[in-house]
Amino acid sequence: MASRSSSRVTGRIGACCRWALAVLACAWIAFCTAIGPLMRGDFSIRQFGWANALVFAATFAVCLGIVGWLVRRPRLPRACRRMLQRARRAVARPWQRLARWTWAATSSWRRIWLVLAIGWMWVPTTLLTAYGADILSQSREFAWAWNQWMGLDQPYIGFFSFVPMDIYPTAHYLWPTDPTYLTDQHNIVLTLVYGGAAAVSRGLTGSNDAGFVVLSALQWLFAGFCVASAADRFLNMPWLRPDYAHPASGPRIQPRDFADPAAGVCTLRDVRTSGPAARLLVVAFFLACPLAVFSTIALTKSPLFAFAFTWWFGVMYELYMTRRSGQRVRRVTAAALVVSCVVMLVSAKYAWYIIAAQVVLSILADRRRWLLYVTALLLPTVVFHGGVLLLFHTGAVISGDSIESRGVQLQMVARVARKNPDAIDSGTRAKLSRVFNLDQMAAAYRSWDADPAKSSGIQSKKVSYRWRTVTPEDMRGFDEAVAEVVRADPLTCLDAFLAKSYGYFDVLDPPYTAASYYVSNTYVQDRSAWIGHVNRQWRSTVVGWADSWGHVPVLGWVTHGNFYVALTLLVGAAEVVLRRWRALSWHMPLLLLMGVMLTAPANNFERHMLPIAFVFGFLCIMFGRDGRLDS
Repeated sequence: MASRSSSRVTGRIGACCRWALAVLACAWIAFCTAIGPLMRGDFSIRQFGWANALVFAATFAVCLGIVGWLVRRPRLPRACRRMLQRARRAVARPWQRLARWTWAATSSWRRIWLVLAIGWMWVPTTLLTAYGADILSQSREFAWAWNQWMGLDQPYIGFFSFVPMDIYPTAHYLWPTDPTYLTDQHNIVLTLVYGGAAAVSRGLTGSNDAGFVVLSALQWLFAGFCVASAADRFLNMPWLRPDYAHPASGPRIQPRDFADPAAGVCTLRDVRTSGPAARLLVVAFFLACPLAVFSTIALTKSPLFAFAFTWWFGVMYELYMTRRSGQRVRRVTAAALVVSCVVMLVSAKYAWYIIAAQVVLSILADRRRWLLYVTALLLPTVVFHGGVLLLFHTGAVISGDSIESRGVQLQMVARVARKNPDAIDSGTRAKLSRVFNLDQMAAAYRSWDADPAKSSGIQSKKVSYRWRTVTPEDMRGFDEAVAEVVRADPLTCLDAFLAKSYGYFDVLDPPYTAASYYVSNTYVQDRSAWIGHVNRQWRSTVVGWADSWGHVPVLGWVTHGNFYVALTLLVGAAEVVLRRWRALSWHMPLLLLMGVMLTAPANNFERHMLPIAFVFGFLCIMFGRDGRLDS
């Protein structure tokens, strides 16, 4: 009796702890939503009032209600189900035809890819390409490096010289003794690929434009393959035998664990593939949502990473599901795991953190396959990251400046310097002044973007960051000075952190930089050789339509990344309450990506949320399927 009572107490304590984590997740989303009006008006959290409290209470109730609904049973309310049943009866025949067409069109990855190619065909043929300042900077770096390789004399160390490493400033103490113009600011492999394509284009056509169009077309093809591959794994579960995969094949049974006959059997209901509604919603999202559509041709590192992550997420789901049944890993799956991992490493510098963490979690959750995770995930990461470090050590490539990862610290210092300069004493000011001109840093401060504070870009050159003279010792002193600033004025520093991060979890916050920005901007429309003259008005019309949709209350939320980030956090909270620890171990990269967003230079930058938005529908399919398997 004593053991039973103690186990009950332990169970209740565990349940309380799990619900406490879920409550914290809901409270965070509600808090970010409540402070939104303050942050958008550049006010302080000190001015949090009754109106903000009401927004917090309402948002918290909605979020907690969603988690409770997911935990109990993810079904629609009875009134909604009756309404849907009536509607289904009214459109029975059209729905049956649509369902059959949906099944046929999504029955394999090739067919899904074909559907996406047809639906996306207008994007590369009419919009041609989409890009911003990053690829122009990469092209410039490669061009200077090529000139160096060809023997042309160019400025390098001179104090009054202005070279590519000064655009997104890299401290001169990081430069090697021998001249080089390649940096890891935007990932060295992408710089070589993008810059090389632009150089070939200039040699053949006299401008970068043709190279950019070809690069966008190749990314468009890659995006279709990645989405089709992931969708096939989530919708069709191709690792199952054919007679288990389709509901029309009749009732079947199979062992719950092929390696353990004593585990019993499961029916087809437990392993069935997704129905036509889920298939239709997934395809509709990728065909219609501006986040996905514009990203297919956007030549920035984040869309490429997002599509590779989607492919990788699908592969990891197959490993998750085959672990439950004890099936062997298909060769194509192991190869896909390696290639998707490499593309992620190439496209985003933070990818190696995510993959390294996932290796540890995967081995803990699936110890029998430890060798697969070591060889397919850890080994490529070590080789790639080690190779990049070797390039830094030999001086062939300049490493990225660590100032790029200090966005939160920069915003704190800049906000205090602007709002409450007297809080910075003389000793702290002396340490900071070795790295930044505080007066100009305060003048350049923007609450939603840390780039001006660190002098990134061309427009804000020579404003605040002393990248020409700063030393490693100065940077260590800077870290100490930031801690002193936080102690001197913690509330203003908290304001700075919240102002640059709240929008990622506030669905009411409009994006600082939407996915549509890369389709129609001054770089594309005005500074290109001929791209801006092709379908110029159509490009503006498409962007205007997407932005108009995004501004529609509630209905426009589905076009913004923070909508999917908030819902993903709530799904994760429900998994915590339901004790789906292995599922959480596979979903941990989504939480790590949210951490990346919090440390990103800008608030509510939609390209950072693309991976979570792309896999959200698949996450919902996995959540619902796990519920059926566990019941």
